[in-house]
Amino acid sequence: MSRLGDLGHHLYSGQVSYDFVGRWRRWYAVSGVILLVAVLALAFRHLNLGIEFQGGSVFTVPTATGSVEQARDVAAANGAVEPIVTEASSASGRTLRVQSQDLTAAQNTAMVGALGQAFDVPTDSITSQIVGPSWGAEITKKALTGLIAFLIAITLFLSVYFEWRMAIAALIALVHDLVITVGIYALVGFTVTPATVIGVLTILGYSLYDTVVVFDKVKENTRGLAGGARMTYSQAANLAVNQTLVRSINTSIIALLPVASILFIGPLLGADTLKDLALALFVGLAAGTYSSIFIATPVAAQFKEREPAMQSLAKRVAARESAGKIAVRTAVGATADPVAPAPRVSGGATAAAGGGSSGSRPGQRQQPRRAGSSPKKRPPSKKRR
Repeated sequence: MSRLGDLGHHLYSGQVSYDFVGRWRRWYAVSGVILLVAVLALAFRHLNLGIEFQGGSVFTVPTATGSVEQARDVAAANGAVEPIVTEASSASGRTLRVQSQDLTAAQNTAMVGALGQAFDVPTDSITSQIVGPSWGAEITKKALTGLIAFLIAITLFLSVYFEWRMAIAALIALVHDLVITVGIYALVGFTVTPATVIGVLTILGYSLYDTVVVFDKVKENTRGLAGGARMTYSQAANLAVNQTLVRSINTSIIALLPVASILFIGPLLGADTLKDLALALFVGLAAGTYSSIFIATPVAAQFKEREPAMQSLAKRVAARESAGKIAVRTAVGATADPVAPAPRVSGGATAAAGGGSSGSRPGQRQQPRRAGSSPKKRPPSKKRR
């Protein structure tokens, strides 16, 4: 069996355990720092909305040797403010896609002529398109509608299948993942496109999937727990996290590998069009795995521990553990302090205490003397002739 398999077996059986639920302050602090960075990035750097959301002009230039920097300089020299240039490759050849704000008809014509002259291509091969912001606004509206409907449906499902406390914990972890993903977009400056919206909506399902897997094990471990004194709710929830830890890691790695190849290797091969989708998926998958272990389960355990039944259970478990510790200390003390041997005394002291004489034979039993009596004298032995 491999080391990971051995670790999974030990985690599932409880032989090895990591205190995820008990160290909730540490995980909350880490998440707080990440969320703070994400919120500051959204507040000061803002999202780099694509042309589909804010409108503008798009020019597509077919060129085999032209560079992105050259196209950006030409566009800026002809009235484009902070133009966005991306490179794309397809079966028809290599193209450069230049995006800018809304341009007038004269500026549009001048831009086409300048790009054709700079890259030595006919102007009729350069396509020009004006995109209005209404299309992006319609996509945003539908995405928000779908998100609200999704959250309502998943809240009802989790409340019925588990309980409302777990549903709230899952939603907190979900918002945690969304804020981190959007904040990373603002931090790195990636363009927000319709593919980004698709990626964000996709990670919602994955984040909840991993959380539901952990919660299902928590539900199994805590069934009938309040009637005994075996372990607290937090301890049972922590055992569930350990039992599903290897499964969560394996699932996340398998899901992240192809996404990472699109995000990091794709641009090297000229496939830049999918990097917006890949970034949302990569950050969302990683954040979803983290939140299901370090956020959702500790939050659910804290909510549950406030119940009177769980507080009584915690007191019984603490009393049982305290009694066990006292019994162990008593046993260890008895083992470490054996019965002391009887002290050795001199022959005279023994005779005085026990009434014997120094001349008694070995093994001879001494009879106790009565108080006030004198020892009997032995008759003199007769001499042999």
